[in-house]
Amino acid sequence: MTSSYRWKKRGLFIEPQRALTWCRTHAMLPTPHVIGGGFYRVLFSGRDDTNRSHIGFAIVDLSGEPRVVDFSTEPLLAPGDLGCFDDNGVTPASVVDLGNGRQHLYYLGWNPGSTVRMHLFGGLAISTDGGLTFERYSRAPIIERSRTDPFLNTAPDVIHDARGWHMYYVCGVGWKHKDLPQYHIRRATSTDGLTWQRDGHVCIDFASPEENALARPWVMPHGTGYCMWFAHKGEAYRLGYAESPDGLVWTRDDVRAGLTVSETGWDSEMVEYAAVVVDNGRRFMFYNGNGYGVDGIGLAVED
Repeated sequence: MTSSYRWKKRGLFIEPQRALTWCRTHAMLPTPHVIGGGFYRVLFSGRDDTNRSHIGFAIVDLSGEPRVVDFSTEPLLAPGDLGCFDDNGVTPASVVDLGNGRQHLYYLGWNPGSTVRMHLFGGLAISTDGGLTFERYSRAPIIERSRTDPFLNTAPDVIHDARGWHMYYVCGVGWKHKDLPQYHIRRATSTDGLTWQRDGHVCIDFASPEENALARPWVMPHGTGYCMWFAHKGEAYRLGYAESPDGLVWTRDDVRAGLTVSETGWDSEMVEYAAVVVDNGRRFMFYNGNGYGVDGIGLAVED
């Protein structure tokens, strides 16, 4: 396993654009996707005046001094039709580029509950123009309740490589009470990125009885295997880290995540939802802080 990463925080990088109706507050779950030449499209969810999440993006340039170049004026994806799994909001999780302008956007769909606070399931939207626009693959989720996964199933991080299609997703294991779900990280497979097979395989499990949530897996190639950043929570979110030779069996060592809360400021209470990219040999981490992204997205650069 690699030694601990060392990060230099650069502060808030992408902030809510309050003049845009889809982004009055929050910039949550940064989901970067390479454009080229050091430019990235960083998808995230902002919230409107009724607190519903929409997916939009910022264009950032990491080729020199990191800077934000532009924002989408309209959302890429808005909440779904009334009664659908995503009628109360959508949040990005991962983007897979299939070539010839075709991209898969895997996302979280939010739906209010009654006996429990919320329902969360994973959806898919598809672009045929290089990520400029997206259309839902289905108004139904692609990962719903199943025999092995009877609670929430969401935040699908999808990898498409020589080993096939792999999804790392957040899977509920129960509710302590109406407002406190428990969830960890499991794995699914597919032959086409559309239909997914799940057998209950757990990749990252709770480290202690005090841990309630393992959230937002972000998986990358690492040597001949994979590494994963994720968020873990007892009282407040922190970043975790794990490595795997095959994508199935993972060794967790959270110290190696290399980034934690600041003494003061916007990320002094929690850090979570990290996404890491490598550009021209440098690693960059986008992440959220206090309030689940209420202030925006921070940037850290490998030191």
